[in-house]
Amino acid sequence: MIDIRPFASLGGADHGWLKAKHHFSFANYHDAARMNWGRLRVWNDDEIAPRTGFDPHPHRDMEIVTYVREGAITHRDNMGNEGRTEAGDVQIMSAGTGVVHSEYNLEAGPTKIFQIWIMPDRRGAKPNWGAKSFPNAAREAGFEVLASGRPGDAGSSALPINADAAVLATTLKAGQTLRLPLAPGRIAYLVPASGAVEVNGAKLNARDGAAIQAEAEIVITAAQDAELVLVEAAAE
Repeated sequence: MIDIRPFASLGGADHGWLKAKHHFSFANYHDAARMNWGRLRVWNDDEIAPRTGFDPHPHRDMEIVTYVREGAITHRDNMGNEGRTEAGDVQIMSAGTGVVHSEYNLEAGPTKIFQIWIMPDRRGAKPNWGAKSFPNAAREAGFEVLASGRPGDAGSSALPINADAAVLATTLKAGQTLRLPLAPGRIAYLVPASGAVEVNGAKLNARDGAAIQAEAEIVITAAQDAELVLVEAAAE
């Protein structure tokens, strides 16, 4: 089963400094049919104006993965962490027992991010933050695991999260096809950051979402050059 969620159908808000689209219920946007997808709870498509951002605010018991599509995001938190994450790279924050952080676009142009929240396997974990550069060449025509808490990814180069889930990314040239198995009891959510693809024959344009379950294999064919981000996770 593949449920295509066109970008135009997403919830959202325009705060002036922040233009946000929500794949799932978030803040003032509520859709009972889009509360979560397995362990995946939030997928926000944010554009942050230059010299603005999210002032210090708290989180707890959530795994938060930020994929930077354009520009850069600068993070600070009450654990003493500070870092700047550029386009194509990833930061993770395991909120656990609680963390207060800020995220600012200190750049001269807009910053565009996917912010992905995944429900943890257990509550009350020790908070953690990390960021990493992932060279684009490593994800050409094949999914690279960027962040993961899946047992099979232990010891890999992926950033660690406290959930049986993974965030993956790939780039495809027009005409290329990529196959990804999906085991029973697993779900996936796929969003093209750019370009257009077919997913098991269903058309998916830039920034649309595809909620996928009960498919033994995900077959992705690029109709245009495309950059894709996918979450694979436990269904429960």
